[in-house]
Amino acid sequence: MQFQLNLYPTPLVDSITYRDRLLLVGSCFTEHIGDSLAEWKFRTLQNSHGILFGPDAICDALDDIIRVRSYTESDLFYGQECWHSWHHHSRFSATDPAVSLSKINRSIGEAHDFLKQADWLILTLGSAFTYRLTEAAELGGMQVGESVANCHRAPSNWFTKEMMPTDQILTRLQDTIQDLTRLNPKLKLILTISPVRHIRDGAIENNRSKARLIQVVQSLTEELEHVHYFPAYEYVVDVLRDYRYYDIDLVHPNYAATQFVMDRFAEYAFDAQTRSLMEEIKPVRAARKHRPQHPDTQAHRQFLVAQYQKALHLQERLPELDFTDELAYFSDKLS
Repeated sequence: MQFQLNLYPTPLVDSITYRDRLLLVGSCFTEHIGDSLAEWKFRTLQNSHGILFGPDAICDALDDIIRVRSYTESDLFYGQECWHSWHHHSRFSATDPAVSLSKINRSIGEAHDFLKQADWLILTLGSAFTYRLTEAAELGGMQVGESVANCHRAPSNWFTKEMMPTDQILTRLQDTIQDLTRLNPKLKLILTISPVRHIRDGAIENNRSKARLIQVVQSLTEELEHVHYFPAYEYVVDVLRDYRYYDIDLVHPNYAATQFVMDRFAEYAFDAQTRSLMEEIKPVRAARKHRPQHPDTQAHRQFLVAQYQKALHLQERLPELDFTDELAYFSDKLS
């Protein structure tokens, strides 16, 4: 008897390899994907504006990266004893505006340089809701009615909340994808929808929000050959389909769920040779994190020597990857 639905998305024809560069932008689930890819030693850059949920915020961020926008102090606002940007996550906020601007502009420059050479953009949409500034808000270079990427715990009367119409989301993403292609004609996109449930919007509203995103993604993948869809949302909601796979907040997928999704992503995105290399890399990464019970024993020293040799062999075979951290760690422990 079968107790679970199965999903069989068509694997990428032009699969991702270790030669590729991957830029990731979007919701917190983007960082689950990005962290796993970085752990597997893929060359990645993720969320240069921080975590972003809505299509408008994601497109604004990508527009900044494409144009290499330079932020100035007039683009910031002051609140909660810090300076913030309406287009950025609070990780870019600071008590000194110069510090905030330095982080913002350095990150945009790095992302622009990476994007020009990138092979893939993995873009995770989280919600169709947007928050727009009211006349009561500290505008920080923005206009009344413009959407923000992060509310920075500002007073609720600074915003109006709305669900973006499907056609508006589609048009905005179409325009941004066109600009991306102009900058980097070889760039391919993988779109995903975050399985994180935005219950604070309301359960019914969350489902309507996700439905709009699903419709937009379908339109984009049907229209554009270089745009693909990976069903992360469906793997959690329709395949796992159980609150055992959520954290205690019943909103965020837990470790087991995210690992399941990433295993499916590997099957979808990587060819057999790349997956074989991953299996060689994983033990070295695990050894780097290992905390021995008896570090002074000869057995542990032999373990370190073996792992150093494995890392060195991988570095020689795969010069495009960076095993500097592992080699330095094992060498330091042996000295």
